[in-house]
Amino acid sequence: MTNSKSPLNYAWVVVALLFPVALLNYLDRQMIASMKVSVMNDIPSIGTEANWGLMLGKFKFVYAIFSPLGGYLADRFSRKYTICGSLLIWSLITWLTGHVSSYNELLVARTAMGISEACYIPAALAMIADYHSTLTRSRAVGIHQMGIYCGVIVGGFAGYVADAPAYGWRFMFDFTGLVGVLYVLPLLWLLRDFPRESRSIADTGRSASWFAFLGNRNFLLLVGYFTLPAVAAWVVRDWMPAILQKEFNISQGKAGVSASLYWQAAALVFALVGGYLADRWMKKTERGRIYVSALGMLLIVPAMFMVGKAPGLHSLNLAVMGLILFGIGWGFFDINNMPILSQIVGPEQRATGYGIMNFVSMMSGGMADWAFGVMTDKNVPLDIIFGTFACFALVSIALVLKIKPQSGSNFSSNPSAPSS
Repeated sequence: MTNSKSPLNYAWVVVALLFPVALLNYLDRQMIASMKVSVMNDIPSIGTEANWGLMLGKFKFVYAIFSPLGGYLADRFSRKYTICGSLLIWSLITWLTGHVSSYNELLVARTAMGISEACYIPAALAMIADYHSTLTRSRAVGIHQMGIYCGVIVGGFAGYVADAPAYGWRFMFDFTGLVGVLYVLPLLWLLRDFPRESRSIADTGRSASWFAFLGNRNFLLLVGYFTLPAVAAWVVRDWMPAILQKEFNISQGKAGVSASLYWQAAALVFALVGGYLADRWMKKTERGRIYVSALGMLLIVPAMFMVGKAPGLHSLNLAVMGLILFGIGWGFFDINNMPILSQIVGPEQRATGYGIMNFVSMMSGGMADWAFGVMTDKNVPLDIIFGTFACFALVSIALVLKIKPQSGSNFSSNPSAPSS
C-alpha cells in the first residue's frame, strides 16, 4: 500500500498545502479593492483616485522588483523556506495594514506587502512543477490557482464586512493576518523541498543566470504573452468594484461581489477544465498547453469589449457576462504559464524565470493601475480603455503561438513525479 510519504501521493499533498497560501495571497488584494470606499472615507488624506491608483501601483512595482530575487532564492536555496518566510512576513504586514491612520502609512504598508508576496508565486509554482510530471502539471497548477480564485472571491465579500458597523474594513486585515501567522507552523512541519539529488547532474550544476534568459527567444515571447493580458487583469481586479459601483449606482457590497465572484468562479471551474484539456492534448503534441492557453486568450478579446460597452448601455448584466467570459479565458491562460515555462527552461531555472515574468508583468500592471486612475480623473471613456485591452489580448495570441517547446530530459520532470 502506498503511504503519504511516497512521491506519488506527496506531489498532491504539496498542492493541498500551498492552496491556502495562494488563497491568502490574493485575498488581501481583492479585499482592499472591495473596501475602497470605506478605506477612503476613513483615511481622508488619500484624497484622489490618482493617489489610490498610485498606492495600488506601488505594491506592484515593489512586487515586480523583488520577484526575480524571490525566484532566485527559491532556485538557489530552498523553495520551502522561501514560501514559509513569505507567508510570515505577509501575515505581519496584513495585520499592520489594519492599523494605519494616514495615506502615507497605507502607502508604506502596501509597498512592504509587495516584498512579502513577491517570493511566493515563483517558489510555489516551481515546487509544483518539481513534483509533477508533464502529464499532471497543468492539472496540479490549476488546482493551486483555484486557491487564488477562491481568495479573490472571498475578498469580494469584504465590502459587506466593511459596511457592517460591528466590524469595518480594519477587522478584515486583523483577522486574515492572524490566520496567516497560525498557518506558518503546519506549513513548516509538512512542506518538503523536492530532493535535489534526484535531479540530473546537468540541472543541479546550472543555477539560473538572470542575463541568460535574455538570449532565450522562447522565454522572451512567453514574457510578452504573460504580460499583455495581466494589464487588463489587474485593472479588472483592482478597479472593477469601484467601476460597477459608480456606473450602476449599486452598493459597495454588491459591487465587490459582482466584480469578483462571477469571473473568479468561472476561472476556478475552467482552470480545472483547461488543466485537463492541456494534459490530455500534451499526449498528442508538445504544443498542447500552448493551444489551450491561446484558446483562453481568444475568449478574453470579446470579454473586454463587453465590459467596456456595458456602462454606456446601462447594462450590469452585460458587464457580468463579459466578466464571466473573461474568467473562462483567464482560467485556460493562467494555469498553463508555468507548465509552458517548464517546456523552455530547466528545473533549476523555473522559479527565477517566473520571477522575471512577474517583474515585467507587475511593473506593467502597476503602471496600468496608476494610468487608469489618471484616465478616470480625466473622464476617458471605458469602452476605449477596455477596447485597448482587447487589442493587447490579440497581440498576445500571436506571441504564444510562436513559442517552440524544447524537448529532452532537461525540460521534463523527475521520474519519481506522478505520471497520470
